Amino acid sequence: MVTHVPSAAHGDERGALLLFVEAQRGGLRRSVIGLTEEQAASRPSASELSLSGLLKHVAECELNWLRMAQQQPNPKQRDQSDWHESFRLTGDETIQGVLAFWDEVALETEEFIRKVPSLDDTFPLPPAPWFPKDGQVSMRWLLMHLVEEFARHAGHADIIRESLDGKTAFELVALANG
Repeated sequence: MVTHVPSAAHGDERGALLLFVEAQRGGLRRSVIGLTEEQAASRPSASELSLSGLLKHVAECELNWLRMAQQQPNPKQRDQSDWHESFRLTGDETIQGVLAFWDEVALETEEFIRKVPSLDDTFPLPPAPWFPKDGQVSMRWLLMHLVEEFARHAGHADIIRESLDGKTAFELVALANG
């Protein structure tokens, strides 16, 4: 399993935040170790969530936040008509493909964050009922939000994986580490 490791694990704030983001990515990535595409796509709980769908969602979510911070268009931008497609693999999408896509996004996120002059630099939030009018957030806020988003979904992944085969996050860490 390929995982992105931040290039510099410094004790500075920027490095620490990037490591926390990566740690939460790891929890999600490990959730599919040893599963088939069919198992990872299954929904063994009352929720509509699947492990492969969660991976796709968080990868697209990270890309969306990165593009907002860069103030660039997002070619994978979703709206109400296709939001549900971000939670399941479609067409010829595979877990390996989603993980490779996420690796690219993770690398781009790190490169971008390492180049911004300050974590205090801000970017505008788009108009949405859940954002304040003319709201702005900092790069620091972005990284903290990614930790929050990934951790929330890693918890979902833990429940789904335990429902599938009884494997716990602790066991998956041991499997990942050989």
